[in-house]
Amino acid sequence: MKKTYLLILLLSSLVANDKTHTFASSEDCKACHTEIYKEFNGSMHMHSTPQKDPIHNAVWSKHPANKKMQHYGCGKCHTPAANNLNDMLTKGKKALPNLENRTHQEGISCAYCHRIKDIELHKKHNTNIIATTPKAYFGTRKEHIDSPYHAIVTKGNEHMRNGNVCIGCHSHKMNKHKLNVCSTNIANEMDGANCVSCHMPKVKGSVSTLHETKKHTFHGFAGSHYNSDMLQKYVDISLLKEINDFIVNVDNRSSHALLLHPLRTAVLKVSVKRKEKVTQLRDKVFVRVIGHNGKPAMPWKASVTLKDTMIKANEKRAVKYDFKLQKGDSVTVVLGWYLVNPKAIKKLNLENEKVATEFKVFKTEKFDF
Repeated sequence: MKKTYLLILLLSSLVANDKTHTFASSEDCKACHTEIYKEFNGSMHMHSTPQKDPIHNAVWSKHPANKKMQHYGCGKCHTPAANNLNDMLTKGKKALPNLENRTHQEGISCAYCHRIKDIELHKKHNTNIIATTPKAYFGTRKEHIDSPYHAIVTKGNEHMRNGNVCIGCHSHKMNKHKLNVCSTNIANEMDGANCVSCHMPKVKGSVSTLHETKKHTFHGFAGSHYNSDMLQKYVDISLLKEINDFIVNVDNRSSHALLLHPLRTAVLKVSVKRKEKVTQLRDKVFVRVIGHNGKPAMPWKASVTLKDTMIKANEKRAVKYDFKLQKGDSVTVVLGWYLVNPKAIKKLNLENEKVATEFKVFKTEKFDF
């Protein structure tokens, strides 16, 4: 009985990656979903492959499977529309992402996401179950709309509406050492908010040229790379002046840590302007460092979390500054991040990649006294 159950589990996990599932190109969506395609085309979902994302490529280049020219296990989430995804995920098979293969460079394509009918929950990582009918797409709309180009499934699309469509890839990733390398909140609920409502908010513009609407769901996927300004409302910055010092409070009102990927580094920068002089106070750094044998390590090697000062879900972090404020002072607080921890830049050979080395400003607040 136990063997039968394991076999069923294995087969069901392969359903999402069955190479008989072919996906329409995202380019096919462009004519009717003009605004949505433009947003998607500039998103990390479109640029999830090693050839399009320098940071992912730098990490992948260090992976043992890449060095041995073997399979591409990352493809489960980074190239899910690949026509040979099963081979990419199978040890012993030789299948690496190819720049010349269109299906490899589709990234997390439009058709792939909109054919997710269910999510299997597993301890190591979840699996998306893909509907077998080509060009029959799930969405967030409750009412049926006819399309001459594809079917629109209005029943059974609860995962789209409640935001759980994202947790097939964005929930958690357990490595062989049973370390959860990157984790969000699988419950995916916070005061009625979810992955989609926060990272794909409603914006102006029609959902398609065939059915005019005033708004549509944003497909640029607000996150640490792009469109982070859409997420500013979930983080509050305040300042408390005391007699001989002051405190800056960073209130993370989201249901997950401020930054999730262990490569990311958040930084709080504070400066005080007094008359014409500007004093830059010490930076406060927030990180989660994973490692092995007491040293930082790649995700597949890491066995423990060495350090975790990242601002947690629903946490209000207070940072004290030993600086006495005076009347007329102006304090500028900047919260931002590096997509790659500066200490890892050289090891990953990313010194010349702007996306990896630049400081990305997330939110700025000014306080006058």
